[in-house]
Amino acid sequence: MLLQNKKIAIVGGGPGGLTLARLLQQKGAEVKVYERDQDQFGRQQGATLDLHYESGLKALRAAGLIEEFAKNYRPGAERITITDNNATIHYTERDEAPLQDLNSIYARPEIDRSPLRDLLIASLQEDTIIWDSKFLELTKNSDGWNMVFENGNTAYADLIIAADGANSKIRKYLTNIQRIYSGVTIVEGNIYNAAINAPHLWELTNGGKVFALWKNKTVFLSAKGEGSLSFYTSTKETEDWAKSSGIDFTNKAHVFTWFKQRFSDWSNDWHEIFLTDESYFVVRPQYHFPADQSWQSVPNLTMIGDAAHVTPPSGEGVNLAMQDALELYEALCVDGFTTTFEAIQSFEGKMHARASIGTKEALEMVEEMTSENNLQQMLNFFNQMVDLKKGDQTN
Repeated sequence: MLLQNKKIAIVGGGPGGLTLARLLQQKGAEVKVYERDQDQFGRQQGATLDLHYESGLKALRAAGLIEEFAKNYRPGAERITITDNNATIHYTERDEAPLQDLNSIYARPEIDRSPLRDLLIASLQEDTIIWDSKFLELTKNSDGWNMVFENGNTAYADLIIAADGANSKIRKYLTNIQRIYSGVTIVEGNIYNAAINAPHLWELTNGGKVFALWKNKTVFLSAKGEGSLSFYTSTKETEDWAKSSGIDFTNKAHVFTWFKQRFSDWSNDWHEIFLTDESYFVVRPQYHFPADQSWQSVPNLTMIGDAAHVTPPSGEGVNLAMQDALELYEALCVDGFTTTFEAIQSFEGKMHARASIGTKEALEMVEEMTSENNLQQMLNFFNQMVDLKKGDQTN
């Protein structure tokens, strides 16, 4: 086997890194995952994820985890409602039957991040994950690498896979290609006990998602299985706005004041987001890498997921990361390459091609979501999807 007697390090314990670890362990590879969190429960996990038939779900099938996924996804959470600035509904799937067929090519089942992470962690061999391992630097050691972590620990690996997200600290060892600001900044938050603290928005979401759009601005809501409501606003801002605005995003009153000004043409229905102290807010400028990016492959280091090809939210991020994991596993363990260099070079070529398409599509979506007629753009998209499904069912 290509990886026989090699120590493999995956830096980052998100869905992509954990999926790759599971796949490699099924082939007997010696794998460690180095994760910055203190433990499995050390960090608030964000909004829900929809896994796609041809990518995220395909990776779970290859990992032998589709049955566990079926126990943990939330049927009905995939249903979408589209409203305008006054919370008037223009399109809704709330009365449709919940998704049950995970084998449908249209399957987009929703799962909360924590249950997905938990089932992936449970699938790994004991002590695979080395917690409290915040990456600091790499130094070359013969044909491999020495890793240094902030806590002073060190480790050696013959092959390192960077799965450490959009702010990857490992990416610079492969390329100096810099990310590009998309023009859009998100203010993200979470409302706990939403049925009590935001009852009208909780009912509007109905266990699924709400896309509210009006003249260059959007608000997205997503219900989570433990009863909280995640949300984010999306607006066009300058790249330094998070700092130059003077807003203290840890202060609910400051954020609420900004919202009432920036969304002044929106009804008071949305103010419910800010009426409880059981919430948090964080600001996130959205970046992407050039659609045509590439770098010189090396035999002992590569990247997957956001570390390699971050884009603004488009529903594809986690799916691309898990597809990366699957295709890297196949290159290293299935496709019959004789060297890790050949395997990584092949994988990265395919990844660049996929990521280029994904980046362009994400940027097109950003443009549509922040356009003057963004509501109609979204309605057109979903109506086209409805017509496509009906056409396939007829045929």
